[in-house]
Amino acid sequence: MTDEPDRVAATLIRRARREAGLSQAELGRLTGIHSSVLSAYEHARRQPSVAALARIASACGQELRIDLPSAERSTVRAGRVLAQVLDLAEQLPYRPSRELAYPPLYRAAA
Repeated sequence: MTDEPDRVAATLIRRARREAGLSQAELGRLTGIHSSVLSAYEHARRQPSVAALARIASACGQELRIDLPSAERSTVRAGRVLAQVLDLAEQLPYRPSRELAYPPLYRAAA
């Protein structure tokens, strides 16, 4: 899925509802969530809670499953990001300054 993080829930809700062949009003009756709120979820104007997502998935005949990334995958990804940052840093031009410039110090009146 290539959606922006803020649009993931919106895409999943819309897809589940359409695959179940439900209108927003029908889904609202099944879940107890007002159709205007479902519309806001589907247009990413609001973010649903996990409980709301579970109710929506259940009403659409699906199961909500949240897989957290394993520590090993997170470490591997962090390593890749670090390597990219270091590669970018090496591409920056190096311009050493002759002396350090400090801001002037002011003494408070006693």
